[in-house]
Amino acid sequence: MLAIGMVLMTKPKLALLDEPLLGLSPAMQSRLIRAIKQIREEGITILVSEQFARPLLPLVDRGYVMANGMLSFSGTREELIANPEVTATFIGV
Repeated sequence: MLAIGMVLMTKPKLALLDEPLLGLSPAMQSRLIRAIKQIREEGITILVSEQFARPLLPLVDRGYVMANGMLSFSGTREELIANPEVTATFIGV
């Protein structure tokens, strides 16, 4: 949260978050997701690299799924959810 706060002080147009949920308890994940949602609502574009994508899926406008260093799927949130291979393999739904 401190690192995100430091970034926000610079008034960025784009924020890159690399594995923001890694190692956080479910309660802290929820708080961070709410903070990301608020940042997004303030007009800042957020690019997130995350292996555990399920909690962030409601915030996604567009997603890119990579496997073995290759782009295997890209699409809107709705397209990600509608693709059974993506949800079973990468989102864990």
